[in-house]
Amino acid sequence: MAKNTTLFKLLGVGFGIAVTIGGTIGTGILRKPGPIAQQLGDPALIIAVWLLVGVYALVGSLSVIELGTMIPKVGAWYVYARRAFGDYIGFIIGISSWLGSISAMAFGASVMSEYIGLLVPGLADSLKVVAIGILVLFVGFHWIGVGVASRAQEVMSFFKAVGLLLFVGACFLFAPDQPAAAVSTQTWQPLATGGLWVGLLAALQAVFYTYDGWHTAAYFAEEDVNPTKNLPRSMIIGVVLIIGIYILVNLALLYVLPVEQLANSKLPAADAIQLLFGPGSAKVVTFLLMISIMGIINAQIMFNPRVIYAMARDGLFFKQFTAINAGGTPGVAMIFTAAMSILMILTNTYAKLSDIATFFFVTCYASGFAALIRLRQTEPDLARPVRAWGYPFSTWALLIVSVLFLIGAIFGDPTGSLYALILVAVSYPIYRLIRKK
Repeated sequence: MAKNTTLFKLLGVGFGIAVTIGGTIGTGILRKPGPIAQQLGDPALIIAVWLLVGVYALVGSLSVIELGTMIPKVGAWYVYARRAFGDYIGFIIGISSWLGSISAMAFGASVMSEYIGLLVPGLADSLKVVAIGILVLFVGFHWIGVGVASRAQEVMSFFKAVGLLLFVGACFLFAPDQPAAAVSTQTWQPLATGGLWVGLLAALQAVFYTYDGWHTAAYFAEEDVNPTKNLPRSMIIGVVLIIGIYILVNLALLYVLPVEQLANSKLPAADAIQLLFGPGSAKVVTFLLMISIMGIINAQIMFNPRVIYAMARDGLFFKQFTAINAGGTPGVAMIFTAAMSILMILTNTYAKLSDIATFFFVTCYASGFAALIRLRQTEPDLARPVRAWGYPFSTWALLIVSVLFLIGAIFGDPTGSLYALILVAVSYPIYRLIRKK
């Protein structure tokens, strides 16, 4: 009997919003405000950086909507790059997207195991086993089918958003009579050793990582019952909600914690809750972090296998990865993706890849914006149900910002960027080998 290689059309706008939120909001919003405050030191500058990257994501989503409704195929960045620039560039972008996401998935499972260890101290000595078990459980759950996995994403994203909004409400309602904003010193300076510009670049890199996922709905355009109608709604509503949640959480933290304390906090959300409700209340934040991680792993284990599925379907990866199981899941691709994340956990290599994941992600963004510009020139008659707002100025601006960010990342983190560039360089012989096979 011939195996099925066709994805199911089951998804709608509700899932699109949920996977945008779930694929973006993870632990970053509850962990990164501390390091960002340490780099910048000024509350207004902190909020400005979060808002600036949010605007980048929102305007970027308008370009991706044009691409996603014009080429409604799974794979997102890979599909657009291949269509615009050919097989090899598509291969590089596909592998970059996949590598960044499997490292993020391994990192997420490892962090979740640490939080489980805090709640269940008896497991503290078996965190690797717990992290691997988390991924295995997700694989088993997703094997059931796309319908169950998509509904789970909607539920987890809903509770994640509600939990964060409750946290914000608690900070503003139960803050001390003299909140942090009133007592924080005005002379404290950023701690970035290289000065404000170095601190700003480091802060932008951290915020970019936290926002990654704003494009997640585009990965599922082929499985959407009506991508022309649903993809724009999913991405715009999802990104606007993310921006709102991120800004509110930062305002709440700055309202409760002095900037100095925020800058020295590894988990500022827990510190804020403990300040308001006492030491035992920190477990509430731990539970919220676990829900956030579950939502993002659920999204990652849905969209990332679809990248190598799309590549395999186009002859740029091994054909075995085109298999779709009875539930509509690219099962072989999912197992392989999870196995690579597990290998990273076993070898402790996910931490280094997670450090350079932003380089991969922004490279993918730049390729998408460049693909839109290229396709406007090479295929002007291709049906475009939705056109990018502000084109060509908005898309060119995003491309320039992305390239400048990559250049800054190379100078700011030459070692990490070198690792990323080496991975790109070795992709060519791998590409040739796969094509030969």
